[in-house]
Amino acid sequence: MPKNSIIGFPRIGKQRELKFALEAFWTGKINKGELLKSAEELRLKRLKHQSSVDLVSVNDFSLYDTMLDMIVMLGAIPQRFADIKDDLTLYFAMARGDKTHTAMEMTKWFNTNYHYIVPELSKSTRFFLNPSKIVHEYKEAKTLGITPKINIIGLLTFLSLSKSVDESNPYEHFEKVLGIYEELLNTIAALDDEVFVQFDEPIVVMDLTEEQKTLLRLTYEKLSKISPKLKLIVQTYFDYVDKESIEILADTDIWGIGLDFVHGKENIENLKSINDKHLIAGVVDGRNIWISDIKSVAGFLEEITKTVSKERVIVSTSCSLLHVPYSLCYENKIDTDIKEWLSFSLEKLDEIVLITKLFNNQVLNNSEKFKIETNEKANISRKNSPKIHNSALSEKLKSFTNISRSLSFKERIKIQKKALNYQPLATTTIGSFPQTSELRNLRSAFKKGEISLELYEEGIKNLIKECIKIQETIGLDILVHGEFERNDMVEYFGEQLEGYAFTQNGWVQSYGSRCVKPPLLFGDITRINPMTLKWITYAQSLTDKVVKGMLTGPVTILNWSFVRNDIPREQTAKQLAFVLHNEIEDLQNAGIKIIQVDEAAFKEGYPLRESKKRNYETWAVESFKLATSGAKESVQIHTHMCYSNFNDIIKTIEAMDADVISIETARAGNKILKIFKETDYGQEIGPGIYDIHSPRIPSIEEMTVQIKALLEIFPKEKLWINPDCGLKTRKWEEVTPSLKNMVEAVKIIRSLK
Repeated sequence: MPKNSIIGFPRIGKQRELKFALEAFWTGKINKGELLKSAEELRLKRLKHQSSVDLVSVNDFSLYDTMLDMIVMLGAIPQRFADIKDDLTLYFAMARGDKTHTAMEMTKWFNTNYHYIVPELSKSTRFFLNPSKIVHEYKEAKTLGITPKINIIGLLTFLSLSKSVDESNPYEHFEKVLGIYEELLNTIAALDDEVFVQFDEPIVVMDLTEEQKTLLRLTYEKLSKISPKLKLIVQTYFDYVDKESIEILADTDIWGIGLDFVHGKENIENLKSINDKHLIAGVVDGRNIWISDIKSVAGFLEEITKTVSKERVIVSTSCSLLHVPYSLCYENKIDTDIKEWLSFSLEKLDEIVLITKLFNNQVLNNSEKFKIETNEKANISRKNSPKIHNSALSEKLKSFTNISRSLSFKERIKIQKKALNYQPLATTTIGSFPQTSELRNLRSAFKKGEISLELYEEGIKNLIKECIKIQETIGLDILVHGEFERNDMVEYFGEQLEGYAFTQNGWVQSYGSRCVKPPLLFGDITRINPMTLKWITYAQSLTDKVVKGMLTGPVTILNWSFVRNDIPREQTAKQLAFVLHNEIEDLQNAGIKIIQVDEAAFKEGYPLRESKKRNYETWAVESFKLATSGAKESVQIHTHMCYSNFNDIIKTIEAMDADVISIETARAGNKILKIFKETDYGQEIGPGIYDIHSPRIPSIEEMTVQIKALLEIFPKEKLWINPDCGLKTRKWEEVTPSLKNMVEAVKIIRSLK
């Protein structure tokens, strides 16, 4: 009987091997066979890495996204891709689009920074089973002598995260999709005498409707009776599950229920309701990089055994380790004290094994005893370290309480329009421009000490100068400096702040081949010097047009960092707001007239439970307003948000009191914007009119149609025209013609009476 399990594991490889293989394939440098061979090698390596654990996940590996894999497995391919015959070409066209196909919508996986492909369903959607990937990866794992656990996105989560493209209800497909899941389990049952199957159902930690609860019951009553060979686990994570949903699952014949005790501490109240089910106890944090307190966690598990017998407790992670970096093995530059406090995916495997042994009173060898002693010392060191606490900052923050600008938006906007003199349908971009190989080589040479600071900065200035020239030639109204000095929109700021640490190889997958390297927010935050002033003022000196100052907002810096877990998140957010407040003061005093404070991750930080949302909204809005409250009435504050369903937070967005918001809407269509009209949103808005995550170049005609559609929702005086996100990941040969077409489309619209 298994004693531990891993919910899921990173797929990018120790050194982002998957990213480089994908990008080599997309650019024609390797062929399909070479890509699939690289993927196979990565799968085998990650399986071997997990071999110390009893239950090892399969089917959690993906070439792009596991939700996209589910779409393929269920045969739920949107009709617009029906002309593509090659499987891999079809797969990547759905994910990324191509010259003739728009990509499927992509959005955040619950409140994480991972993005999934949103299933598109309609009354005409045809479902059919394609189990080849699961069967192949199960057999592949068996050859290594491990016990595979097949990971499948649960039916309720799949339908709940799907969107309808014809106003039908995704749950109308329940019976059809349930039939496919039954067929799949029959196929899986034929693979072995005993098979563990994990159904990922994170949707269950949300506030389910009565319809969803009914479908949850029907699903697992049916699936749990397919075969006695199958041991079905319903895995939840990211928060707690309500008592009724636990009781629904406990009344079925599933084998186990997975609960998150790190981010859903309330789950302790559910233990008496799980009946005879095995408990997959999520006690090692799968979303953050701090070491576990191994003895303390083992003690917590002992408390659990007062309600659930020890033989039914499976030690596990709180969620998939997809959300943390792969390994600490390449981190040889980070402060040694801080490194002792860290645990990445491979290290968390060790924690699972040690916790399991302690909990089950197994004999420890000398090496294991030493590891536990080291863990105990590191936890004490972190708690008492002077590197974490700054008493002077605490005193300063006591008087930092003003969260309102001096005038209301209606009064400010009159002053701003006079000062800035921009036309209706003002054109701009979100901020970043392509990060080319030339730039990466320049940055690499500087980091390696191959060129001086002077040569590096001269190179950055040349790139800014060229970027300003291109934007002026294209005819954009409001310019940006391009952000060439920034490796990442959070890491760049963190590198200039006390209280942050940085990894060399702490990469985490965001989507597809896109990886991010979140900084480590380990202590109190203070600003040493102005962070953006030099580059923004240089860019402004090159042009008579307005250049936006570009800052990352306090909530986004928080949500896109690995954050300390020894104080409430709102305290850290206020520290970041104080830093940005001072930066804005420097920028406006230097003559910068528009300052964009991006809150791309504002929505993803939301708790999943309604009962917890109000508290988050309060301190998140206060943090943004604290950061921007010192802006002069003539200085226009912009913000940007990504991949969000704004229906439930529109009033919160309005409360942030930004003068202009740009939002990512190109893949979602204009439905998302109607809520702004319905609620009579007061400020100005820049809906993204084309998708920057696809390499395709939208035509003038296409963007003209899109702007006309926007004008049916908003008056032209309220609209800004921009791409839907930053252009960092695109190529100049895609960016320049796309922006030219955007500007030409605006000229056509402006010429109409």
